[in-house]
Amino acid sequence: MAHDILIVDDEQDIRALISGILEDEGYTTRQAGSSQEALSQVSARRPSLVVLDIWMDQSDHDGIETLKLIKREHSEVPVVMISGHGNIETALEASRSGAYDFIEKPFNTDRLLLVVERAIDDARLRRENRELTLKAGGDNELIGKSSAVNNLRQAAERVARTGSRVLINGPAGSGKEVIARLIHKKSARSEAPFVVLNCANISPETMEESLFGAEASSDRDARTGVLELAHGGTLLLDEVADMPLETQGKIVRVLQDQTFERVGGALPVSVDVRVIATTARDLEARIAEQTFRQDLYYRLNVVPLEVPSLQQRRDDIPELAERFLVRYAEATGLPQRKLSPEAMATLHAYDWPGNVRQLRNVIERLMIMAPDDNTTDIITGKMLPSELFSDMPTSLSFDKTSEIMALPLREAREMFEKEYLQTQIDRFAGNISKTAAFVGMERSALHRKLKSLGVGG
Repeated sequence: MAHDILIVDDEQDIRALISGILEDEGYTTRQAGSSQEALSQVSARRPSLVVLDIWMDQSDHDGIETLKLIKREHSEVPVVMISGHGNIETALEASRSGAYDFIEKPFNTDRLLLVVERAIDDARLRRENRELTLKAGGDNELIGKSSAVNNLRQAAERVARTGSRVLINGPAGSGKEVIARLIHKKSARSEAPFVVLNCANISPETMEESLFGAEASSDRDARTGVLELAHGGTLLLDEVADMPLETQGKIVRVLQDQTFERVGGALPVSVDVRVIATTARDLEARIAEQTFRQDLYYRLNVVPLEVPSLQQRRDDIPELAERFLVRYAEATGLPQRKLSPEAMATLHAYDWPGNVRQLRNVIERLMIMAPDDNTTDIITGKMLPSELFSDMPTSLSFDKTSEIMALPLREAREMFEKEYLQTQIDRFAGNISKTAAFVGMERSALHRKLKSLGVGG
């Protein structure tokens, strides 16, 4: 999506000149001939950049004062100052007041374009750094090659190319935000902001300020809401089922008109935002309970996507675990480690009620608690937390040592084989081909062995 640049100068010819140069480079532009008009336009729709003249006749404020007012209310908007009467003192004052750069008239076109490009890139990097700080440790990549994940990835990439709203449903910890970020990354808005509002973590009293922002008052500083921060990009309403009913009604109007009013304000604010919502709840049941608005559901549920639980995509567990091991080692400087075959088998067999998030947390715990004596880089089954064994198949969780020791060798071997193969069959959800490949047997030979032992496949 083209960056929106506001040009502020009291000379119409200068505004038209700058506008023509920038539009030739693919930018979209707006113009303001006074400080009043400039402040009004910035409030109505936050631009990607402001090009602002220092000397403006017949305005309430000069350029420096206008700059200060813009930065006070919209600190994230970069401002480039221009002037035909520049000097070092003026440039320094502009810099101290928050200007990104200062250009003297008559300006060189190449310099203007270079400064504009750098200012927008700098603002983007600052925004991305803030997002990364907030999302430290989060996942931004859909990992896995199972059919469930491949189908989901393809659906997300198809809908990304449209501007449609998306409702992502799935259990807690399954990676709903990862899908939302993938949609944003593959969309035409990928260079614009991706902003997350977690509806479950915000009190009903502050929800509307978080969404719409607030005008300054005697007991409150001005606040920019997430709708404005996401202008031109994507807003993720995470766990939208927890949004208060009253706020739901106002969101319906925003989705319909792409305008809203700040808390304590009277002027409409226009935005261009794609909304994606996630939920782990049954929204149709919430509608029946009258705790979620039906009209909001229909507006959000234009394209529904379902994220599978980790139990439904067990084939991805090895790749996920190995990727988390590498990531955590790189992030912390800890030694690289690997999972032993029995440790990986245990991870594969566990049901993971907390889904991918729980797996990532277990890997992090293993990396922290692993011995640091440098004698081995292998994480064995004995190092795994006890919680992973409480949900295991009976054949794996029971200790049969005392019973086996009381048997002759042939019977003990037969008991072990039976328990071992039953565990592997359970692990691979009855898939004989995958079980045979793991235990190192031909499929037909495994069939015969299972039949002779009386193990169900």
